[in-house]
Amino acid sequence: MRPLDPRLLRYAVSARWFLVSGAAIGVATTACILAFAWLLTGCITGAIDGRPLGELLPQVGILVVVALVRAVLVYAQELVAARGAARVKSELRLGVLDAVRRLGPAWLAEQNSSRVATLLGRGMDALDDYFSKYLPQLILTVIVTPVIVLVILLNDPISAAFILVTLPLIPIFMILIGLATQSVQRRQWTILGDLSSGFVDTLGGLATLKIFGRERRQVDRMRSITRDYRTQTMRVLRVSFLSSFALELAASLSVALVAVSIGLRLVDGSMGLSVGLFVLLLAPEAFLPLRQVGTNFHAAAEGVAAAEDAFEVLDLAKERPADAAALAAQADAASGTLTLTAVSVDYGNGPVLAPVSGEFPIGTVTVIVGASGAGKSSLLGAILGFAPHTGTIALDGTTILSSAHERPWLAWTGQRPSLVVGSVADNVALGAEMDPERVRSALDLAAAPEISPELAVGVAGAGLSGGQAQRVGIARAIYRSLDRGCSVVLLDEPSSALDTRTESALLDGLRVLADSGIAVVVVSHRRAVIERADAVLTVEPRVLAGAP
Repeated sequence: MRPLDPRLLRYAVSARWFLVSGAAIGVATTACILAFAWLLTGCITGAIDGRPLGELLPQVGILVVVALVRAVLVYAQELVAARGAARVKSELRLGVLDAVRRLGPAWLAEQNSSRVATLLGRGMDALDDYFSKYLPQLILTVIVTPVIVLVILLNDPISAAFILVTLPLIPIFMILIGLATQSVQRRQWTILGDLSSGFVDTLGGLATLKIFGRERRQVDRMRSITRDYRTQTMRVLRVSFLSSFALELAASLSVALVAVSIGLRLVDGSMGLSVGLFVLLLAPEAFLPLRQVGTNFHAAAEGVAAAEDAFEVLDLAKERPADAAALAAQADAASGTLTLTAVSVDYGNGPVLAPVSGEFPIGTVTVIVGASGAGKSSLLGAILGFAPHTGTIALDGTTILSSAHERPWLAWTGQRPSLVVGSVADNVALGAEMDPERVRSALDLAAAPEISPELAVGVAGAGLSGGQAQRVGIARAIYRSLDRGCSVVLLDEPSSALDTRTESALLDGLRVLADSGIAVVVVSHRRAVIERADAVLTVEPRVLAGAP
């Protein structure tokens, strides 16, 4: 676990502003520490020498001003940390969300959605301690400690030698403790992900568990995961307390050695009181930032672990760069025939379907058919940019990028459309500018004239039947095609939850949509859909070498 991951500066620009501001505050804090020690030494030695109070008052007044300035700097440091944490969290959240969009559903299907949600929620919030407690002290360590050690060296080389010998012991302790902390903290973060995903999975399957009388077993399972998380949290706390004790002990003994050395030399007269007192006041300040770094390391460990997971997602998305010229050409190719040439999806373990070639002209309805598992949905994923593929996908002669960048010419809906909380109209428009007439038209074309746009939709489509939710998803794709002038609409098993009559009405709507100048591409097993299509494209599974 690195103190400051360089990727943080790359993926969160606000972190640079935070570091620059923190460095400026650190320089000012160093000046205040030196001024305070020098002024306090002057006041104390002056009082011992018998100087009148009137002569000391100016120094006392400046001392108070320096103390107030240092208090203001502490407040400014906390303010900068809070604002920096808020900005960095926002940038990382948006970055991870954009990375998930670019990686696409194929990548997300391999992940645990609850873990991703935990990363974006609790994980990013844990960065507050990293920015407000850990990083400020790390900055002070880099600035304050070297300057103070240098000042002590110029005034008392013997005390500086003690500090230079004992000071490295604290980073050594921190490294050893950090190695132990990293494993227990990572384990705690993993268990938290298990707890989140287990709870979400249990809620999602609660109806099925209830039907089969297995819901009570999940109580024991959740209790077990919760107990593991509690145990791991206590382990983290135990390591934190022990490490804090070790660091405090090392720092205290180091300062004690300096104090004893100064005391002996003051007694035998080999050191002046002003130098000894000045060095004695500065010695604890040399160790304080390092002690605070060690103390706050554990508070920031969870946020650092979450940030590392976020960086992995961002790095993975960055491996799929976009060609600016190709993106511009893709945006210009807003209409035309979609052409596939020897397209096959490959997730890294070889092609999952035989090469597919075909055309989807505008104004036609084309059905993609094939046996279950042949790769129909994977082919759609390649067209959408969600699945890595070989071969060429082109629109009106312009090659389409394989990565999941914006496709203004395309609208689609999957087998299980994800509906959000709100009205039916909110789900159909899905963030686009709301046009009530267009919403109504999209619902009609999707064979959903009976569904009111004002009907409330709950979590995961609650309030709608399976067939209604499916048609709302289709209406969403139609709305996008009408709103943005898309030339291609992809539908994956759009009538799987519909009865014969509703399916016929949907096919009528798709015919109207195609006649308006749109290429409608449907993945389906249904005979009625195949019979109403203008063309049929068959997907064959990949034939393994040596197979009969």
